[in-house]
Amino acid sequence: MHDDSPAPVWPGEHQPLGATWSGESTNFAVFAPEATSVDVCLFDDGPDGLVETRHRLTEKTLGIWHGALPGVPVGQRYGFRADGPWEPKRGRRFNVAKLLLDPYAQAVSGEALLDDATYAHVRAASDVDDRGVATDVHARDDRDSAPYVPLSVVVHDEFDWGDDRRPRHRWTDTIIYELHVKGFTQLHDRVPEELRGTYAGLASPAVVDYLHDLGVTTVELLPVHEIVPERHLTDLGLKNYWGYNSVGFFAPHHAYSAGGDRGGQVSEFKQMVKNLHAAGLEVILDVVYNHTAEGGPDGPTLSFRGLDDHGYYKRVEPGSDAYFDVTGCGNTVDTTYPAALRLILDSLRYWVTEMHVDGFRFDLAPALARDRTAIDLRGPFLTTIGQDPVLRDVKLIAEPWDASMDGYQVGRFPPPWVEWNDRYRDTIRDFWRTSSGGIREVASRLAGSSDMYADDGRSPYASVNFVTAHDGFTLRDLVSYNEKHNQANGEDNRDGSDNNRSWNCGVEGETDDPEVIALRRKQAANLMVTLCLSTGVPMLTAGDERGRTQRGNNNAYSQDNEISWLDWRPDDAWLDLYETTKAALRLRREHPALRQRHFLAGRPTVEGGPKDLAWIHPAGREMTDADWFDDRLHTFGMFVSGDPLRAPGPRGEVLRDRSFLLWFNAHPEPGKATLPANDWVHEGEVVLSTDGTHSVGERLQAGAVIDIEPRSVIVLRELPTPR
Repeated sequence: MHDDSPAPVWPGEHQPLGATWSGESTNFAVFAPEATSVDVCLFDDGPDGLVETRHRLTEKTLGIWHGALPGVPVGQRYGFRADGPWEPKRGRRFNVAKLLLDPYAQAVSGEALLDDATYAHVRAASDVDDRGVATDVHARDDRDSAPYVPLSVVVHDEFDWGDDRRPRHRWTDTIIYELHVKGFTQLHDRVPEELRGTYAGLASPAVVDYLHDLGVTTVELLPVHEIVPERHLTDLGLKNYWGYNSVGFFAPHHAYSAGGDRGGQVSEFKQMVKNLHAAGLEVILDVVYNHTAEGGPDGPTLSFRGLDDHGYYKRVEPGSDAYFDVTGCGNTVDTTYPAALRLILDSLRYWVTEMHVDGFRFDLAPALARDRTAIDLRGPFLTTIGQDPVLRDVKLIAEPWDASMDGYQVGRFPPPWVEWNDRYRDTIRDFWRTSSGGIREVASRLAGSSDMYADDGRSPYASVNFVTAHDGFTLRDLVSYNEKHNQANGEDNRDGSDNNRSWNCGVEGETDDPEVIALRRKQAANLMVTLCLSTGVPMLTAGDERGRTQRGNNNAYSQDNEISWLDWRPDDAWLDLYETTKAALRLRREHPALRQRHFLAGRPTVEGGPKDLAWIHPAGREMTDADWFDDRLHTFGMFVSGDPLRAPGPRGEVLRDRSFLLWFNAHPEPGKATLPANDWVHEGEVVLSTDGTHSVGERLQAGAVIDIEPRSVIVLRELPTPR
């Protein structure tokens, strides 16, 4: 029910956008330039459900409708209704019957039920299309959507940040840990039950201590902007667990809050950031600005579509109703449209200045970098971020591809951006399953992918290296399955990638065979050590260090259950892998030679000294041209000199470190390697090994011939020569 009784609406201000509480009144401002009228609708609990009170905004400035309402408290739930032309073929879909979320709402209350009434157009019971959707996108549906959509919340948060300080890890020192807010703690027995799966749970001492002890520096959160599920998932009884379906770019997702959804999620998120900062951990958000949860023209009307459909969403042709979709989600946000670009920039600045986050990973970044349709890496999106005094100094990570034929832009994003490097992922996976065709590309990936980044003046840390991510197999599944097993997703196993580059070690899925289990753990350790000690920025996926499994599901985006949640029980955890991961990260942290700021050149840094980087054949000599083209070569050494380092210290001083020799053997047979005789390193010690015949602490002389087990990594560190 709703109440249209008149109430005083003051003119208010057109800035800032959203709802701004002042104590005396709350100012509402919303951009809807082609609307003929806009109401702000307040919702309160009544004896028979929600009571809606509508207030007409009478002022319009620069396309922004605005007004101030006295007496509106913090925590008030509200929405907008916009009236105007119904001309779907021209991209105008105004429908006053549809309650709209405030695009600038800082908190959202309630769930989206996606009833047929949430669609501005008719979703009839006849004329079913070839996807089973009965719809007429050109006929208006006048049913009220208010009972089925979430509500915006007036927020005024006076959180005490105290002495909060950003850790500000340099890229060379950064180790990213990608996790899901809910899934990381939902099953954690040391997190209080009422806090599991929440921001507060992630901020709990048990979790913060674990992250600190593991040795990561930066937590990357899967999407936390307000999420709405897709209709086809709700029809299957599933959810969008990963959260790549945003509808509120300022609001922390309400379902991850232990403190309720009337604004408590804001202060709870801030406390999480503060606790992680206190432990020296940065917080990066995985953000999805490339599309919204409204989908294609046949999707629901939840916010943007009902306010300015023609402006927010990119069209195939200007003025047409055909959406330009390079996201695979039905729509693409048009960052050439000033209001849409402003929305994204305002959102980013809000999360940095008000929520104290330290950076962002941009989902499908090329979709945001397009002009009308083509990719323009010097266009408005990248240019405005690069010039913004707040944003240019935070961590910026691009997922450098979108869902189009021309969207693959790996290696092309300009500084200060860094990129997910899927070529690293594919090459390292192939090497450890002996499918790399030699080591030419393997060497490039280990050394920072200079072939992709050095030519335009970028640094090795432009490459975010990973072997797994949220999308695809977990590390344990990578060594346990040859095929995807996505039956739980309800799509007959048709979804998810078939190009997994995985090897099940001889048995598909879980097994009791001790030899297969041992080989899988060793292969997982090989992949993890390789990742942690490669030049570039390593990114670990949460739980990989403990052997987390998704039971072969490589597209678990809809699995909000034990398939996706991290199992903290020690029973089936690969705790030996955990210790190996910690040891590798500790080596990286303690030795600048293993986290270079500049590309190594394969020549001495000082006259008469050793090469800064050398590739060693198992015969003990440097690789020759013929060796580089030996497709059967799966064993090699990587020498990294620490005497002195190519990069100076933070004050310009010369840095010296120990030198390292890393041996990689992906061959299924045992082999031998000759440690190179040289004038600079005479003796080394084993500091990390997946080879059972070489223990940590073992001392080896230059020129010695050593045995190497099949599929093993051995890391040797130089021992100082007695003077």
